[in-house]
Amino acid sequence: MLANDTFLRALAREPTDYTPVWIMRQAGRYLPEYNKTRARAGSFLALAQNPDDATEVTLQPLARFPLDAAILFSDILTIPDAMGLGLAFEAGRGPRLAHPVREEADIARLQAPSIDLALRYVTDAIRQIRYALRNANGIQRVPLIGFSGSPWTLACYMVEGGPCDDFRRIKSMLYARPDLIQRILDINTRAVVDYLNAQIGAGVNALMIFDTWGGALAHRAFQHFSLASIARVIAQLRQSRAAEQIPVIVFTKGGGLWLEALAASGADALGLDWTVDLASARQRAGKRVALQGNLDPAVLLAPPDIIRAEVRAALDAYGPYPGHIFNLGHGILPCTPPRHVAAMVEEVHAYSRALHQKASKKPDLCTFSRTGLTNQVQPSEAPG
Repeated sequence: MLANDTFLRALAREPTDYTPVWIMRQAGRYLPEYNKTRARAGSFLALAQNPDDATEVTLQPLARFPLDAAILFSDILTIPDAMGLGLAFEAGRGPRLAHPVREEADIARLQAPSIDLALRYVTDAIRQIRYALRNANGIQRVPLIGFSGSPWTLACYMVEGGPCDDFRRIKSMLYARPDLIQRILDINTRAVVDYLNAQIGAGVNALMIFDTWGGALAHRAFQHFSLASIARVIAQLRQSRAAEQIPVIVFTKGGGLWLEALAASGADALGLDWTVDLASARQRAGKRVALQGNLDPAVLLAPPDIIRAEVRAALDAYGPYPGHIFNLGHGILPCTPPRHVAAMVEEVHAYSRALHQKASKKPDLCTFSRTGLTNQVQPSEAPG
């Protein structure tokens, strides 16, 4: 039971009274309370690996803002770390893997990790977060999102050793030895499926696959290496009865060109970066998926009146149709003032509620019901 299931109903493309909102990286460095917790923990990795601290940080943004979902505080590189590649976070440089896989022998030794042994701290944190999300009546306040990196994005870090601008190592391997890349992707796919199934077993209500570096690929390479692996993950998740009803969001940064292909991946929703027009995306995706996004994170550095105007523009672009979750087009910037986040969340809720109420009173636009949307609009205006 959920006290607020608006996020999940939007993922199912059901009518909602307002557009739900959450923020990628909502628990993070822009919050002073997060920085205090991290300082106490000693490092990012120590923080993420301590279920008590991960629970505290996951709940911090919900204490400030009336967000419609919580997301597990963790990192996409927990899987490579569990494979023994040695994850560390260096100040000013971000995540680094001490043992990247660049030789055929390294790749031959790769194995999917035991989730229960190597990543138990993640599932323990999920169980604690679910308990901590309960209100005074014992009902979970909002849904909890679990996540993983996509097989391709994980492979990028595993070969490059960390963040990269040109991806020369992994792209050189991709074109020269695609068989080696495919082996990495096969192992990563198995690991991601196991990891996400474990998160479902621990109690998450939705899943997100972050394909952060999919947009770095050429068209054919994206289809073959990134998209195909994502589709395999989703298909294998659907084979589990526990995972069958858990919605999956796929976010490919720079993936706007492949929106139709991504919509056919089996995902329930697509995250959009800020380069995509929401009105066009709704038409292109049709009724196959919900859409999440896509305010430019830099907008939150502007004055609150500008933030509110940009929020309204995004909501107007999507329109009063089911299937929209408001979010940023990428993770929130560390320098974002929390009061600007408050202005965004407040405007999303207030303006979208008015937008939905106005639409529901216009029988020539659409008729809302609990089970779906009956369109009475001209084909050119219909959602999808």
